[in-house]
Amino acid sequence: MATRVQFYHNAEHPLALACEFAARAVAGGRKIALRVADEPMARELDRMLWNFDPLEFVPHVMADSPLAAETPVVIGRADAQQPWPETDMLLNLADDIPEGFERFRMLVEIVGQSETQKQPARMRWKHYKQQDLRLQAFDAVRREAL
Repeated sequence: MATRVQFYHNAEHPLALACEFAARAVAGGRKIALRVADEPMARELDRMLWNFDPLEFVPHVMADSPLAAETPVVIGRADAQQPWPETDMLLNLADDIPEGFERFRMLVEIVGQSETQKQPARMRWKHYKQQDLRLQAFDAVRREAL
């Protein structure tokens, strides 16, 4: 089965939206890989997940952790090559096309509001379209399909 690709455009706070996706995935019994650009972004996302909801814990680790295969939310970096322990859902917050995204059932691209985030997202959309993947676009602020 081909990977389903969803783009969430116009996100005011992409990392906050990633936290929301992660919390929903865990609540639904799913596993999710969160792919960020670099170490500072990974640390920020880790911090945000710890503080996301005071009444709910979102279990998460970095991709290089020995516990990655057992943890529902795994944070990985685009600037580091590490294997993903699961292939259910990949959430991409980096500007490039994730290597091996085809192994995932679903790929979610979160795109911020700045032009520097929109331009690489347009290139990713074009790439996925050329691969004949099923694409869906949503407005992240209004939470509706485009």
